[in-house]
Amino acid sequence: MPPIMGAAAFLMVEFIGRGITYWDIAKAAAIPALLYFTGIWVMTHFEAKRVGLKGLGDDQMPNRREVFKKIYLLLPIVTIIILMLTGTPVMHAALYGIIICIGVTMFNKETRLEPKDIIDALVEGARTALGVVAATACAGIIIGVVVKTGLGLSLANSLVELAGGSIILTLIFVMIASLILGMGAPTTANYVITSTIAAPAIVALLSPNTPQELVPIVVLLPAHFFVFYFGIIADITPPVALAAFAASGISDGDPSKTGLNSAKLSIAAFIIPYMIVFSPALLMIDTTIPEIIWVVFTAITGMEAIGAGVIGYWYRKMLWFERIISIGAGLLLIYPEKLKTYQAFFLL
Repeated sequence: MPPIMGAAAFLMVEFIGRGITYWDIAKAAAIPALLYFTGIWVMTHFEAKRVGLKGLGDDQMPNRREVFKKIYLLLPIVTIIILMLTGTPVMHAALYGIIICIGVTMFNKETRLEPKDIIDALVEGARTALGVVAATACAGIIIGVVVKTGLGLSLANSLVELAGGSIILTLIFVMIASLILGMGAPTTANYVITSTIAAPAIVALLSPNTPQELVPIVVLLPAHFFVFYFGIIADITPPVALAAFAASGISDGDPSKTGLNSAKLSIAAFIIPYMIVFSPALLMIDTTIPEIIWVVFTAITGMEAIGAGVIGYWYRKMLWFERIISIGAGLLLIYPEKLKTYQAFFLL
């Protein structure tokens, strides 16, 4: 979620190249992230309405005045955002953010850090980074093997050939490959593996016989986002679903049922990557403001329709045929091309 994103965003800058900056990646990720969280909100809201869940009363809500008194604790994040927007190198922005983070803790006796606490925090941060370093190093070995042996290109050509040149089938095969490759892998390693092995299949289909250095950004960026999304979704996709298993440990729920529910509530995450490939305007590539507004409108409308159909609730419980119509209309809105959208409205 922009503007502060994970380490994979920095790797994407390096892998894509072509003068792409961190800000370009953050801008491209903004609308898909908005759609994903909208889908989660819609699904959770409809599920809550369906089973009759109620929100917290005013007496149970945190005191707004007390919360706003601590808003200064967000200063390090705001500083990092401003520095990166003004072109400050990422490493420098992170360093200044750490310094300001230490500084803001001194404003309040409850959060004030002693010298020992600062050292402990820096040591803990270094230990946390070691896991990312190890994962990236291992991923680098995988990249070397894939590139030197030509495995990535061979797999990409095999997927395209297996799909018979069909873009839908190719995307489905790449989705399955990304889900398998992403099982149990940390985020950074996940992206490195999927972008090296699975992304070339989409590139090979959309830009056949084109040297890597000449493939347009309008093809590269959607391909990388597509495989990265599905690589991450592997964490909530049964049978592995590591994140769902961790959640079930906290909630004392059944791991398998938690995984199935997580996949159902996150249906938006399975749809957005296809939207990205079919309509690169979602990544704000070579597009106009009116086109972006239209794409976002149709996408959110479709997401709401799919959410209502999957959960089975829209102001009231829906009948089975109403759910089918709702899901069908939502899927037709995934490809936000005007003619097909109008046909969807008239037909349904």
